[in-house]
Amino acid sequence: MKGKHSWTGSMRWRIVLIYFLLVFIVMVVVSVFITNSLETYQMNSLRDKLTSTVEKGSFLNTLSEYDDLLNHQEDIQKTIIDTWEFGFSEELSIVDNHFTIVASTNENITGENAAEVLNTSVLTTAIIGGEMAEADGMLSGNIPVKHLVYPFGGEDGGQCKGAVYIRADLSDIYDFSSESKFIFIYAMVLALLITAVLGVLTSKSITDPINNVTEQAERMSYGDFSRGVVVKSEDEIGRLAEMFNVLREKLDLTLSEMSNEKSKLETILKYMADGLLAVDLNGAIIHINPAATQMLDLLPEDIVDFDYDQIMAKCGKHLTMETLLEGSKSGGAQETFDFKGSVFAMRYDRFKDENGQDKGVIIVIQDITERQKLENMQTDFVANVSHELKTPLTTIKSYTETLLDGAMEDPEITASFLGIVDTEADRMNRLVKDLLQLSRLDHQRERWSMKETNLVNILNTAIPKVALTARQKEQHLNVLYDEEAVIPVNVDRDRIEQVVLNVLSNAIKYTNEGGRIDIDVLESGNYVKVIVSDNGIGISEADIPRVFERFYRVDKARSRAMGGTGLGLPISKQIVEEHHGTLTIESQEGKGTNVTMTLPLSFHRGQRGIE
Repeated sequence: MKGKHSWTGSMRWRIVLIYFLLVFIVMVVVSVFITNSLETYQMNSLRDKLTSTVEKGSFLNTLSEYDDLLNHQEDIQKTIIDTWEFGFSEELSIVDNHFTIVASTNENITGENAAEVLNTSVLTTAIIGGEMAEADGMLSGNIPVKHLVYPFGGEDGGQCKGAVYIRADLSDIYDFSSESKFIFIYAMVLALLITAVLGVLTSKSITDPINNVTEQAERMSYGDFSRGVVVKSEDEIGRLAEMFNVLREKLDLTLSEMSNEKSKLETILKYMADGLLAVDLNGAIIHINPAATQMLDLLPEDIVDFDYDQIMAKCGKHLTMETLLEGSKSGGAQETFDFKGSVFAMRYDRFKDENGQDKGVIIVIQDITERQKLENMQTDFVANVSHELKTPLTTIKSYTETLLDGAMEDPEITASFLGIVDTEADRMNRLVKDLLQLSRLDHQRERWSMKETNLVNILNTAIPKVALTARQKEQHLNVLYDEEAVIPVNVDRDRIEQVVLNVLSNAIKYTNEGGRIDIDVLESGNYVKVIVSDNGIGISEADIPRVFERFYRVDKARSRAMGGTGLGLPISKQIVEEHHGTLTIESQEGKGTNVTMTLPLSFHRGQRGIE
């Protein structure tokens, strides 16, 4: 699982920062507004107070009555001292219209030139302009002062006689303002600390549930649906947590169902006998199941490195992607191809997405080798049956017609022709009898008479029946087993004897005159083997896999001349297999043949009364 994001990059940090900045901005605006308002208020209060003191009563009128202020300097000085009630933070001076300081609460500047001691600009504005003037300034020692000048004696448009000049020390006001700023700064720092703490707590109450939902969502992305989100409130975040839990349950159920279906589908595709191949429109392999991989003889790296055309190029030039797309325009289509000795049927069709757009081609490959072989066998079977029946019928009909045309007048010809007709009828009878037995075996309708029997007795009974035929060809039948032995098997005696006779008859038939045929019996574990060996003409390696096919003859002309139907070995094999045994042939052309019949021994071995 991925690590958590850093705290500074989270929503909690942004919430705290927003709260912090809001409070900071508000505190700064409020502090600046209040400190400026307080400073302005104090300045206005001082000015109003000084103006009220100067202008109330008869102070200005008294000064206006003097024609020459310097001549009444002492009276003016005494009037200032008697009437001025402010402390040491204010200084009042009387300046005449020649800019001479006539009197002052600061006796050190009395008689001085006001232009050198006081603010000339405000004096000029007041005395020459006749208007009250005001200015802020700074004295030596960085003492802030307020300059207020009140002209007098300029009534009726006459020239001003002078001005009352007040310098007020503003240090207390600025000190108060500075102190207020520090108080606001302290309050701001405290408020910001409180805001930060509250912001963290508030953001934690918001982000913790969100983080919980995020963690569970991340777990879900890795397939862990075991844990839900704890619902701690009934607000919007609590509702979000509830809906997340509902979503988790629904998603878990849906994914579980999808996983089951996917597993089921993968199992079906993995173990299905037919090959399945899915390719996109460009021929890239989307999916291929093990059966298709085996059928097409592909390695894992072939699937990764090659596209459809490269894979199928070895199977046939008519199986290109272009051919498939063209063939599936109007629906599914089918092709067949041969590959490495097998025959395959390939069915294909396009598959589409949810919008109905073509996305690729689905191909199903089926191994029809056995089916093809069976169809060929059925065709051959019908042809062989027709031929085997037609030949004797043709012979019978031709000889009968000859007899009917007058040959019956000759006794010798009649006897000869009737003998041939009888032989051909026997041949047809054998063929029909074999076909009926094959039909019963195929449909499991053969009636079996299973009894515990001594296999040696069956052999001892069967061998004399073919001994005469062997002697006629001057062949040697050699019994290698103990003729007095008891080997119990649970079999249908007549059917097993039929198999033994068929095998011995074939050995005699395909062994030249003077040849040797050996019969032996060997016990091996829970089974017994009957081995018939000859030094006859043998069977070629190419023909051995087909000797148990119906109507198949190694030497067709010679076999038919010898009276064979080509059904003996197939019947024998099915009889032995019905007894849970096997019938196998080993042979070399020109050197002879070994036929081995293997049967299970009886479970009641050793009982008395075995036939």
